[in-house]
Amino acid sequence: MAPLLHVDNISVSFDGFKAINALSFDIGDAELRAIIGPNGAGKTTFMDIVTGKTRPDSGDVRWAGTNVSLLKRSESQIAQLGIGRKFQKPTTFEDQTVHENLLMSLANRRDPLAVLVYRRSQPDEDRISGIAQQIRLSESLDRLAGELSHGQKQWLEIGMLLAQDPKLLLVDEPAAGMTAPEREVTVALLKELAQTRSVVVVEHDMEFIRALDCRVTVLHEGAVLAEGSMDFVTADQRVIDVYLGR
Repeated sequence: MAPLLHVDNISVSFDGFKAINALSFDIGDAELRAIIGPNGAGKTTFMDIVTGKTRPDSGDVRWAGTNVSLLKRSESQIAQLGIGRKFQKPTTFEDQTVHENLLMSLANRRDPLAVLVYRRSQPDEDRISGIAQQIRLSESLDRLAGELSHGQKQWLEIGMLLAQDPKLLLVDEPAAGMTAPEREVTVALLKELAQTRSVVVVEHDMEFIRALDCRVTVLHEGAVLAEGSMDFVTADQRVIDVYLGR
């Protein structure tokens, strides 16, 4: 079976610094994958390339086993293909309720004006209710996003991406700033999401990654250094030398 995302020998340099160096790997359909590595390893640049924010100097990125090259698509076109990205800092509408944030994120509803002229639709309400339950915010639909805890804001942003029904979610450092109970909930949430779509998690928290219990890709100097289970990669002396031993 063809991979959902095929990264093929991509390289990119910034002012002489090679941020990505002949990077190749695949993400399978409905797969949970963690990406780790030291600062400057290329983790963020990889996500920038997949989402169309950065163009590589060479190589290709193919989508969903087709001839669709993401490098020929704009950021909005890539999002419409089914790729969603959650940044480390939550980007929610703080002065809007959880319900309104989710409503604005539904397909074809991308701005506050859509909420002002919105007429209640049962399919939309059912969709919002289902997402709210999935992200553990069913009891907070009427609360302003700005009133939520840091962890709840992270869940809301994930819910806003789910409203677009993506096939691939790129999640950047979800555990940062969360309490221990919030991290536990987030692990469970990401595992659930990976049952129906692919989820790629970039994270520095090794306990969080271990709890995800998934395949781990270690990046170093813009290339794959090691790949496998958490136990496998953490036993690799190269990974210890360049990352874990620091």
